[in-house]
Amino acid sequence: MREILGRRRGFMWSKWSRRERSTPRGAALTYAERWSWPVVPGVGTGLAAEERRGSSRGDAALTCACARVDCAVPGAHPHDPDLLAATTDARMVGWWWIKRPDAPVLLATGRTVSAVSLPASAGVRALATLDAMGVRLGPVVATPTRTALLVAPYSMEELGELLHQHDWVPSSLRYHGRGGYVVLPPSRTGAGRVGWERAPQPGPGGGAPWLPEISVIVDTLVEAGSSAPDGSRLAY
Repeated sequence: MREILGRRRGFMWSKWSRRERSTPRGAALTYAERWSWPVVPGVGTGLAAEERRGSSRGDAALTCACARVDCAVPGAHPHDPDLLAATTDARMVGWWWIKRPDAPVLLATGRTVSAVSLPASAGVRALATLDAMGVRLGPVVATPTRTALLVAPYSMEELGELLHQHDWVPSSLRYHGRGGYVVLPPSRTGAGRVGWERAPQPGPGGGAPWLPEISVIVDTLVEAGSSAPDGSRLAY
């Protein structure tokens, strides 16, 4: 393993083509090395056992590679390595995706970036409201079922104080702080492809994108989420 990792020495962003940067490996290296976002590969997907015979990959159903038939987030969770292994080390990140080039890219939240997510339908309303208010947003991730707004890191104490001001907070909102994660593009999970609703705008010199404070957007998200169905499953 040491020999493989050693090949990452002298990594230069300019040597990577646009095509390479659009792959999970290229994107993961951007997040980790350029933006200091700690990442780890997701477990990924596999074909449903009953559809492995006689079906093309495009037609067959995708299930979680962890083999749990009741997996709440098929393909979109850490497995091996686990979330604690998330890193910004380009050599390690490159090696992970050399071994598994199609693995989803998971961002470990709470260190340099956090997130808040809500159902996709509520996310459309929230973004429209925030735009009408002239609120500056950071990157926004879109999955087939949810919308995740990336924000500056926040503590659970800070979040609790903000939510305490509301009489009721919908459980359809998810808070991705320390110990949590979100799936980043370009990834494919059991629910489908993950993309950017609002693409990141890198900072000076290609550095990390600017991120808003959660206090600026949370009230709007609570209001938008109140009209979305609550649920107990973590869907992506």
